Amino acid sequence: MNDIRNQKNLIRERYKGISSQELEVLPARPPESPYDSSVMKRVAVYVRVSTDGLSQTSSYELQKNHYTDLVNQHPNWQLVEIYADEGISGTSLNHRDAFLRMVEDCHLGRIDIILTKSVSRFARNIIDCIGYVRQLKALSPPIGIKFEAENIFTLDDNSEMALSFMAAMAQEESHNKSDIMNASVEMRFRRGIFLTPALLGYDKNEKGELVINEQEAKIVRFIFYRYLSGSSCREIADHLTQMGQSTKKGNSVWNPGSILEILQNERHCGDVLARKTWTPNYLDHKSRKNRQDRNQYRHNGHHHAIISKEDFIAVQKLIFNARFKGKGILPELRVIPSGALKGFVSVHPRWAGFKARDYQDACRSILPEDACTGARTAEVFPGDFDLRGYEVTRAQFFTPVRQPYVLFTPRTIRCNQFCLQKLEKIRTVEFLLQPFHGLLAVRPSTEDCGTRIVWAREKDGQIVPRKIHGAAFLPVLYELCGWNPHCKYRCLGYLWKKGSEQVLIIHLREPEVFLPSEGLSEDFTEPGTARNAESPVSLLAYPRDWYGSFGTSFYYQAQAAELAAFRNSKDWQLHSPGIPCGIGQPNVTSPTEAGQYAEELVKEFTSYDANHPTNHPCKEETNERNVRQSSLSH
Repeated sequence: MNDIRNQKNLIRERYKGISSQELEVLPARPPESPYDSSVMKRVAVYVRVSTDGLSQTSSYELQKNHYTDLVNQHPNWQLVEIYADEGISGTSLNHRDAFLRMVEDCHLGRIDIILTKSVSRFARNIIDCIGYVRQLKALSPPIGIKFEAENIFTLDDNSEMALSFMAAMAQEESHNKSDIMNASVEMRFRRGIFLTPALLGYDKNEKGELVINEQEAKIVRFIFYRYLSGSSCREIADHLTQMGQSTKKGNSVWNPGSILEILQNERHCGDVLARKTWTPNYLDHKSRKNRQDRNQYRHNGHHHAIISKEDFIAVQKLIFNARFKGKGILPELRVIPSGALKGFVSVHPRWAGFKARDYQDACRSILPEDACTGARTAEVFPGDFDLRGYEVTRAQFFTPVRQPYVLFTPRTIRCNQFCLQKLEKIRTVEFLLQPFHGLLAVRPSTEDCGTRIVWAREKDGQIVPRKIHGAAFLPVLYELCGWNPHCKYRCLGYLWKKGSEQVLIIHLREPEVFLPSEGLSEDFTEPGTARNAESPVSLLAYPRDWYGSFGTSFYYQAQAAELAAFRNSKDWQLHSPGIPCGIGQPNVTSPTEAGQYAEELVKEFTSYDANHPTNHPCKEETNERNVRQSSLSH
């Protein structure tokens, strides 16, 4: 205790200090002030207005004039430059070229002080505002920013708290304005009041409504008809440039991007779709495609159409197919009208634009409704053994030798070697889908078949399976089968053959599933099952409804309605061609017709006199497409 007491006494004696007469104080420099007249200061002024409207132009000029006069009132201030951003938002640094150039000049030692009207003029983003203030303050010598409205000078020690508060207020003000604007737009859309920007083919009348500009409408028709006839966006753009046609903005040079925008704009078929994009973050102003993130509003028949809706939809399918390298073909669903494959629908892995319901409707166009339900009724015939309660064991449990199968992934289709052997090493086949019964038929194709698929190739003198890319069609197949889009599925096939007729039937309803080992959810594992971190890339599994059984009912399989035609029909007619089912190309201008219309429009362009424009009404098509118009005759 005495030792501790003595130590405390020593500390007290030491902290009594020494006499002020013995200590010499060397005074520090006083805090820097932007108004200190004894030191020359190189001053920069930053000015910003958020819009480029006429009212903001006056504010912009007033700020520049005000700060020019302010700098001139201080003899020790030397104006470096007025850095001005006009029509730029303060929530992001995107396109704020003057601001970024000013910061660069600060780093180069050309500026001592920055003057600006307020925190909101400098930045409406807390991170940008505080970040750049600290960055400039850390330079040697430090650079201060004077916010005139808030009377804040950033080189003052007590300035950051006030600055942080004011920056937060400025950011929240932008947030509130963004919410108010979004609410205003939403109210407009709900009342059918849409924005109608300048659009090729249309002018605006005194009411702000879109009315057809006939001379520009010819260019629009030319673009659509040339695309329907098989031309690319690049070819159309080059052709319009060579003919000297002008864009809506008056440019004489066309580019493929602008052609694609015209082809995808639904306003040309008389409709308006509002809010195709939206802005998730008011700070960065980056728009995103609206994938049901916000309400969309469509007004069909909003104004007079230049292109028929059928032609417009056909063009969209062609554009979508082009993403999957599907060129020069407008998809059309065909259905087998008779024989053992009656009701099967033509399929091509690179077809896009068709939905699951389209394949079902195509099947319904041939089969009666009760044949599309997939229901099976077990029937015991007189004199037969009653095998109700007996099951036919699933082939998947035996890993049968030489059993053909097809492996489906979300993007590819691949058969095994035994599929090729069953079909006698045929290289080209046609896929046909029975959407209700879950069957995929693979039959040899003819040379003129528009849906012919190369599913085999030669390697080292042997015919081997070829991977088939189907990213356009496979999401629809996954939807029809109720498959998980993150898994692979292996489906067994069975060969049906009679004389020269043969077809491989792939059963999609009873697949083996390969689960991804990474991120495997509890839905795919039994409770209490441990997961091995060193497991393979995928895990083989079976559907949950197989639990507790070895297979399907004997009658369920023996009397399968979808295979009855193979057992009972004497004439399978496996080579029956498909017939159009009215899904895919209803009332669409054919490529030949489209090419003819485009050529007629070219003649009009070449004979058009700018001083005497022709405004004759275009002739209508005879198939009651009241909005499709061809060319004018002089």
